[in-house]
Parts: sequence; C-alpha cells; structure tokens
Amino acid sequence: MERKRFISVSYLPKSLENRAEVKDLSEELSLSAVHRIIRKAGAERVGEDAAEELARVLEELGVKIAKQAVELSSHAGRKTVKASDVQIAAKPFTEK
Repeated sequence: MERKRFISVSYLPKSLENRAEVKDLSEELSLSAVHRIIRKAGAERVGEDAAEELARVLEELGVKIAKQAVELSSHAGRKTVKASDVQIAAKPFTEK
C-alpha cells in the first residue's frame, strides 16, 4: 500500500507546484540515509526513486519487526521493548 498525501499546491514551493501528489511527510527514514545505504551496497549513483522505494520498504519491514517485538515484550510481561525482542522479531527477515 503506497502512502501518499495530497495537499493544496498553494503550500508547495514553486518547483513542486505542478505535482498533484507529495510523498507522505511522516516518513521516518531520511532519503540521505537511504542514499548512503545504497552506496554502501556498491552503487556509484542512486536514483531518487530508488532511494524513496527502499525507504518505503525498509519502513514497512521496520514496522512489522517492531510490532512483533512489542508482542514479544508484552508476552514476557514487560512494557519495555529490549534489543533481544527486536533480534528475535527480525530473525525471519535476516536469516539467509
């Protein structure tokens, strides 16, 4: 499910006036951080669309892992999510 936010063009800078859609402003990962991740993976150049898509995918996976970690901590009778909860929750996504 793609997250998009529609806003009045009167709030947009001149360079974006022709866009009807604007990405959701509540994204948690900065695009510059995602650009660095892709470059660490070996890319010489990174397209803006690639960085935006990876940010979306990573955020989606992060939320799934976080929800599972919350369930694990709750099951253990804790309100605090610990690193071990996150590690266990992330295992299905990190195993090769």
